[in-house]
Amino acid sequence: MLGWSQDDLVGATEGRVVRRSVTRFENDSTSPHPDTVAAIRTALEQAGVIFISPSNGEGPGVRLRKDGEA
Repeated sequence: MLGWSQDDLVGATEGRVVRRSVTRFENDSTSPHPDTVAAIRTALEQAGVIFISPSNGEGPGVRLRKDGEA
């Protein structure tokens, strides 16, 4: 969606996540620490990703923020 590499994601977390954690998370070889998940989510949201929950009526998923959308 964003076209990011693992290094791009790690950089966007401003040092709160290391590449090894992202690799393990992607390979489903470990359960990430809640702080890691929060840092990744924050980085993605700051880049324009919107997480959609079942409670808002649209079902679970993600989408990119539209231009001018808060």
